[in-house]
Amino acid sequence: MLADLWPLYGLTISTPRLELRLPREEELAELAHLAGRGVHRPDERPFLTPWTDGGPEDRARAVLQGHWGRLGDWSDSAWRLGLGVFRLGHPLGVVTLGARDFRVVRQVTTSSWLGIEHQGRGYGTEARAGLLTLAFDHLGAEAALTEVFQDNHSSQGVSRKLGYEHDGISVDARGDEALVSDRLRLTRAKWRRQERPAATVHGVAACLPMFGR
Repeated sequence: MLADLWPLYGLTISTPRLELRLPREEELAELAHLAGRGVHRPDERPFLTPWTDGGPEDRARAVLQGHWGRLGDWSDSAWRLGLGVFRLGHPLGVVTLGARDFRVVRQVTTSSWLGIEHQGRGYGTEARAGLLTLAFDHLGAEAALTEVFQDNHSSQGVSRKLGYEHDGISVDARGDEALVSDRLRLTRAKWRRQERPAATVHGVAACLPMFGR
C-alpha cells in the first residue's frame, strides 16, 4: 500500500464536518479545477499567490505543481504538509502545515485556500483547528505562526477566533505595491486553555519520523 512507503497517506484529521488528508490523484485534479474556478473575487488580492493571474487552467496546474513540489521536497528538517479539505467526499480546498528544524524550534506555520463557493460557512476555521490539533496535541509544537495581509479580513477573523495574537509585522511586494502583513502567533498554552472545534487525528504514529520527531 502507498501508506506503507509514504505514511502521510495514512494520516487523517476528522472534525465535525470535515476530513483532512492527502488527496489521491483524481481528487487532486478536482481540487485543481476548484482553484481554477477561483479562490477570491477578481477585484481582490488577499494572498501573495497571484490567484487571478492567467486562466483557470494555469491556476489548476499551479495547484498540481505545488502539491507535487511539497511531496518531492519533503525532509524531516523542512516540510510542508498540504492536506485536502473534504466534506462528504467533496473537495473544498487545501490547508498547509509547515516547519523548518521542527525538532529544535517546535514552531509551525499554516496557510490555506478554499474554493470561493465554499467560503463564509466556517470551514476555514474548522480546518485550521484540525491542523492545529495535529501540531499541538500530536507533534508537540510550542507555537503556530501565520502572516495575513491587513486587508484580508476573513483570514484575520479565522486567526483571531482561534486565539492568535499580534506578533509584529512583515512587508512584502504585492505587484508594485509594498503591503504590510500582520504576523500572528498562537502558543501551545493559549491553545490548551481555550475552546475550539473538536478534531480527531488518525495514523500519526507512523508519520512521526517524517516530521522530525
